[in-house]
Order: sequence, then C-alpha cells, then structure tokens
Amino acid sequence: MPPLLILRVHTDLRLGLGHLARALALQDLWRAQGGAACIAVSGDERARRAGSGRHPFLDQPMPCEVIDLGEDLHAPLPETLKARGGIVLVDHWEATQAEIEALRPLKVALMEDDGDAFELADLLFQPFLEGVSWPVAPLKVVNGRKVRPLETQHGACRILRGSLFIVVAPQALQLRPRREPLQPLAAHKLLVTFGGTDGPGLAQRAFEALRLLTASGRWTGTVTLLAPKGIDAPPFPGCRILPTLPELTRRLPEFDALWCAGGVTLSEAMCMGVPAATWGQNERQHFMLSDLALNNGCLDLGLGVEADLEATAASLAHWLGPEGQEPRQEQVRDGMALVDGMAGTRIVQELMGLAQA
Repeated sequence: MPPLLILRVHTDLRLGLGHLARALALQDLWRAQGGAACIAVSGDERARRAGSGRHPFLDQPMPCEVIDLGEDLHAPLPETLKARGGIVLVDHWEATQAEIEALRPLKVALMEDDGDAFELADLLFQPFLEGVSWPVAPLKVVNGRKVRPLETQHGACRILRGSLFIVVAPQALQLRPRREPLQPLAAHKLLVTFGGTDGPGLAQRAFEALRLLTASGRWTGTVTLLAPKGIDAPPFPGCRILPTLPELTRRLPEFDALWCAGGVTLSEAMCMGVPAATWGQNERQHFMLSDLALNNGCLDLGLGVEADLEATAASLAHWLGPEGQEPRQEQVRDGMALVDGMAGTRIVQELMGLAQA
C-alpha cells in the first residue's frame, strides 16, 4: 500500500486558493491508488475553514484528513504527522532550505520553486517557471534510465518541467470535449474572475475597463463578473456581479470566453477549450502568463494592477469581436494541447515512484 502523502499548502490574499485546489485534486488521485492523504494547510481564515474539515469550495466535508498549521507560511509539520507520513509535497511557492531539512527523513517533492530550496529536495515539478513547452523527444539514456528533454537533474533533485504537469480538477478532464470546440464569430458571454480572494482588487479594475468597452459600443455581450470584495459602482447594462459562482469548473463551458488571472481556473479553461484572456496579479504570475501567451495558450493583457484600462478595453474589443474569432480558435487548439488534463496522474505516478525508491 502507498504511504501517507502529506500535501503542504498555504492560502492567503496573495496566494489565493489555487494551491489548496491543486492539493484537493492530487489527494483524490492518490487515494484512488489505495494511498492515504493529509492536507497540512496554513494561512488565513480560508485555511481555518479547511482545517476544520469544511470544503473550501463546496458545502460538504473535506474528502481527506486535514491539519491546520495556523497562520505561519513556514509552520513545521507536527512530529506525530511526520511519523505517519512517507512523502510530502510542498506547494506554497516560498519553501526554504531550512523547511526542507525539517521535513526529513520524509521523501520531499516541491511544486514550483525559483529559489534554492529544491537543492535539498528529491523531486521538483516546474510546470511554469522554466517554460511550459518542452518536447517529449529525443530520449537519451542516463544511468540506465530513458530521460526526456523536459527532465533534468540538479544534484540529488530530479526536475520535471512544462505543461505536462499543470494540474486541473478531475471534473475538468471529465468535461473536456473530444473535439476542439468551434468558436463563434463573436464571443457574447464573458466570465470574469480573478480568484476566490482577488487580493490585488482586479475585479474593480476589470469592471471599469468593461464599462468603457460597452459604453463605447465596441462590444455588446453579457458579463458575469465574480467580485469577492464587491464592486464600488452599480452594474452597467448586461453586467451581472456575483461574489462567487458555485461549481465553477462545471459552469465554465457555459461561457464563450474567460478573463482571469493565472491559476486553476485558467488551467481548467485551457483544458476544456474555453479561450482565456489574462491579467497577472503580480510580477511572478505575469512572467508565467507571458510564457503561456507566447505558446498561444491565452491572450496576455499585462500586469493587472498597472494595465492601462483604455488599452485593455481596445484589446478585448478586438479579441471578443469577429476579428478575434481566428485567434480564439487557435488559442483553444493550442491551449488544449498544452493542458491535457492528465498532469495529476503523472504527478501521482512520479510521487509513487519516489515513495518506493
């Protein structure tokens, strides 16, 4: 039987809920292989909710064991949990070498790291930070193993790079169309969301850009804007403002297009063939989104907190209108190729191999 997998995540206004959503997807796949999983979460009141056993997105209990570590990003695991565990996946962007050392003698994997913590880990997944597009061939044999171009070794740490490791919820794979969806001449139903927390307040700025767009008559569709903090203005005609949209993954195919930040919702839209425009919430996220856009996975509208609203409205008018039909169709094709919905299975297979090594 596979050992206990510990998923160490953090949630706050800056990181949002994406890391917790990824942990929920991975624990489901790990338990499907007969293993047990525990999510060890730190952070704000959303971490308290999960730590109390309540699902962060649904009105139901958490599907696996959860340990609340308090507010500290670098809070250590309880010794009693470490004694039960066999492998830990650290997924909160800012792991330190001291944190990795404290997790030993467990096997340690990291999800995304642009520091030096990975040097002390056993395995690193880099779905975004070292480029999303990597060829799967040619293979070369290293120490008796066939190694693909997306794989490299740094000391004792094995590094796996690219979009093959962009995780989506199992439901996104179930909803993935077998054929590439055809884009309408113009996109009429737009969903706008910048995460369950929207720390930088991008929903308000997006509202102002869309108000400019519709008031000028350059686009006449309908907008569903998810604004956890609310909007400081009445909605314009055709705009619906909601704090959240239950079962968001299932609802994505109802819309012609999506405007979002980088995170699980973007990955799921790409997997399901929903074209997406993006605003980065911070410099690091914008770097990743720019690389996705270079590979035609999305439309990059810049860093949200700094973007010029009139320029943003002009870009959206072109992308949502008839002139944007072909670019949207190409984004659907290339986005579905980048995010095939199987990343969670690949990651669980790699973690299983590490646990058994």
